[in-house]
Amino acid sequence: MFANLTSGLDFHSKALVLRAERQRAIASNIANADTPGYVARDLDFKSAMANATTSSLAPGSNTSPASGVTHKNHIPLPDGTQGGIGSLSKLGYAAQTQPSMDGNSVDLDRERANFVDNSVRYEATLRFINGQSKTILSAIQGQ
Repeated sequence: MFANLTSGLDFHSKALVLRAERQRAIASNIANADTPGYVARDLDFKSAMANATTSSLAPGSNTSPASGVTHKNHIPLPDGTQGGIGSLSKLGYAAQTQPSMDGNSVDLDRERANFVDNSVRYEATLRFINGQSKTILSAIQGQ
């Protein structure tokens, strides 16, 4: 019964992790806009979310030292190389829209737009989590 109440929170928590990972990739692209030969990376949120929701990740299921977790109560960081949701999402290469002489494929206008869009969606996900947790709390308190 409680699992039915928290399934929405689980969905939004996975979305929040993936949004944070995408934000990190976009920020890295912006930071490397002047780096010669840098290739812009991006996360396909739709496929990453599909992978995250179809997988059955249990907290503490990945406890090997190779994953950066040395104790069953430690939480692995989702950076794409360790366990957790981040390992399910692979960063792809962004399509180059403006060729440059130094081989850099970062389009600052596109990256800024993606950054703002992802920030708004991240905030919306936080609001969904907050609203759902308030609803669950009021149901538990009987109000």
